[in-house]
Amino acid sequence: MSAMVSVEELQVKTVPAILLKAREESAQRLMMAYAITGLFFMLLPGTFLGVWNLISISGGRGGAISTSWIQAHGHAQIFGWIGTFILGIGFYSIPKLTGRSAQSAARGWLAWLLWTLGVLLRWASGFYHLYWRVLLPISAALELAAFIIFVFSVRSHRPAGLRKDKEHMPVWILSVLTGTVGFGVALLLNSIIAVYVSLYDTGPAFPLIFEARFLALVSYAFIVPTIWGFSARWLPIFLGLRPLNERVLRYALLLSIVGVLLAATGFSPAAHWLIAIAAIAAVAAFHLFEQPRQAPKTAGVHASFPAFVRVAYLWLLIASSLGICSAYFDHNHGWIGASRHALTVGFVSTMVFAIGQRVLPAFAGMRVLYSPRLMLACLLLLNVGCALRVSSEILAYENYWPPAWKVLPVSAICELAAVTVFALNLLLTFKQPPAHLLKPTTV
Repeated sequence: MSAMVSVEELQVKTVPAILLKAREESAQRLMMAYAITGLFFMLLPGTFLGVWNLISISGGRGGAISTSWIQAHGHAQIFGWIGTFILGIGFYSIPKLTGRSAQSAARGWLAWLLWTLGVLLRWASGFYHLYWRVLLPISAALELAAFIIFVFSVRSHRPAGLRKDKEHMPVWILSVLTGTVGFGVALLLNSIIAVYVSLYDTGPAFPLIFEARFLALVSYAFIVPTIWGFSARWLPIFLGLRPLNERVLRYALLLSIVGVLLAATGFSPAAHWLIAIAAIAAVAAFHLFEQPRQAPKTAGVHASFPAFVRVAYLWLLIASSLGICSAYFDHNHGWIGASRHALTVGFVSTMVFAIGQRVLPAFAGMRVLYSPRLMLACLLLLNVGCALRVSSEILAYENYWPPAWKVLPVSAICELAAVTVFALNLLLTFKQPPAHLLKPTTV
């Protein structure tokens, strides 16, 4: 293996500068395609449909709404937005790490086509019920095929941290690999259930008992470990934190996966407790709330960037705490719904809004974020909306305080405004020239 690595390194070193530049530009175009596609799914099938669903539910005081609509919204948010971003960053990183840009770019474009079509068909079958018995399994197969192409592209990559035989795998790589495995398992289960539903069910909605366990898998075996991996890689640098406690983060990963396995087998109370302990361990491992060892790096972004990263991890702790409460107090899905929203919007979306606006402009050709003020605006709107939603959802759904139903649409509008501003800021960033060609502005 060392000989193979040496050959790859030699190939990278001997590539002409003009070819290296062409490879980098090709990788940037691919990454921007994934990012823009993810923004599309975030805005239209994701957030707009979610706001529509929430306003309809609020108007009917929790009345029935199509389960397939809700699941189509969730799929667009989790796989269409977050999944697309992760695939795009992954494909962008492969050429820089392996030097095989032409092959990786071709596979990346094929995966983008299959993935985008798969998510679109999943949304169409769930929202419009168009030929759902055919489109539902086809959409799942296309998504799984795109993921397999991604895995095939990265299978031969060995990061620099693994090239020494006696050196342990860095925990950030272990965390990202854990999330990748969780991603693949989720897509495989999605395909199996899609085939089952298309053959035996009366509509495109997945069974509710499966959905609850599937969401636990997607949340704490795919998305959360992946974010922990990126956090371990970037936060000590960006926030000036003390060195990561790798041992504690490994325990957090283990506890999270065991919690997911318990949730899958029906032991929900124990699963929620383990996941909560894992969240606490992860926060401790990052030293997020301890005195930083140096000033954070906020050049090009809003100065509040470090504060919102910490707020995101507070939402993770809140989400896991509400999960424990749901095991004992939930009667009308208020507690569990609030827990999921605190995780997906409070933790995941805040991290994407903060870290995404920090790294995506650089990945898109060393561009500068269009407006740090818009960054602050979207993060404020997102967290205000999430706070309103989480608190009012418990009060309204559990019938603790019926006037809380009137707050739910307000929270939806705040979050819709937040994602719109986030998308606008990134699109304007991608539109402007790279930093070395950009004239100074006062925006």
